[in-house]
Amino acid sequence: MNAPHSPLNTVPHLSRRGESLGTENAFVVLAEVNALARSGKDIVSFCIGQPDFPTPSNIQDAAIAAIRDGRHGYTPSAGIDELRAAAARDLGSRRGIDIRADDVVVGAGAKPFIAYTIASVTDYGVGDEVIYPVPGFPIYESQIVANGAVPVPIFLRESRDFAFDPAELEAKITPKTRLLILNSPQNPTGGILTADDLDAIADILSDHPHIWVFADEIYSRLVYDGRFDSLARREGMQARTIVCDGASKTWAMTGWRLGYVANRALAPTLTRWITNTESCASQISQWAAVEAIDGPQDSVDEMHAQFRARRDLIVRLLNEVPGISCKLPGGAFYAWPNVTEACRRVKAADSEAFRKRLLHDAGIAVLADIHFGRRVPGDGQHIRFSYAASTEAIEEGIGRLDAFVRKHTA
Repeated sequence: MNAPHSPLNTVPHLSRRGESLGTENAFVVLAEVNALARSGKDIVSFCIGQPDFPTPSNIQDAAIAAIRDGRHGYTPSAGIDELRAAAARDLGSRRGIDIRADDVVVGAGAKPFIAYTIASVTDYGVGDEVIYPVPGFPIYESQIVANGAVPVPIFLRESRDFAFDPAELEAKITPKTRLLILNSPQNPTGGILTADDLDAIADILSDHPHIWVFADEIYSRLVYDGRFDSLARREGMQARTIVCDGASKTWAMTGWRLGYVANRALAPTLTRWITNTESCASQISQWAAVEAIDGPQDSVDEMHAQFRARRDLIVRLLNEVPGISCKLPGGAFYAWPNVTEACRRVKAADSEAFRKRLLHDAGIAVLADIHFGRRVPGDGQHIRFSYAASTEAIEEGIGRLDAFVRKHTA
């Protein structure tokens, strides 16, 4: 007779939502890189997307002043009035639209608003569809699935400088489509939706008034040629577009966890999500963000100039490596080289096998295209470099890549 099963050894099942929740592989690879570095391996890392500059001193001083002034309690869930007003002015002026302070909701980073938006405009398990870019930020698909909606990828193609074909968007829209996610400038490719692209998207959406748009514009200050543009500027689009931005990339404040969105209709719902989850963003970070927006922008201009110089350097060096071709990204701080021929030369099965060999054999940490969704049909193999790294690191890392490919070419 079998012994009774002990409840002390039983772990209850997770929900489908919990088991289906994806991750952001940049952090997974970073943990692997850190473990190798602790073991003594020399690694040049390009895997994490965050500025390598310190938060500007005036912003640090504002945070210290907030602490000294006793500003470390809860705030309203939507954020302090001063930050909502500053963000409204900044978001509106750079996009050429009118945004009120009451339209803005502040959160602990921009990332939570992806989940809050999907949860607010789709219902679980009824077949609501969300169109999202691939390759793209992996949290888009993760949150679509976790919230019980249907992920519908739209492919960013190398032949279009990593934009999608508007005709493909039109073909993917159905009566079940509830949300379109846009990201420009884009992670991981650095691609940008042009004015013509945005005009075409707005024209298509004008025939589908049931569709919301989540415009992830966290890299809006990191455009290198021309001015930043937004779908929200198009006629009839602002009311249905959730404009998302934040402090992390612009002012080197990733760890301060401070982001914000603007949409008049959804602001009350997004505020309730924050009340239900994080209560409010850190008051200290909020006062620092007020200074970031309203204070001097010299540091932003300097970071922009350095990122542009690094972009030009890494793209030039990558294109000198046998078997690698890399388009010039229009924004953000990512390069997305095509490594199809390099994989063939070194007998790597695909970009992920190539990435692993670069890490363990050459001491270079990058991410593979499969970390950003399924591969784009017909576009070959790609890896991502974050050039939020020093000039010296870029030269050393691409030098190692070049040597690795040349050494192992069959």
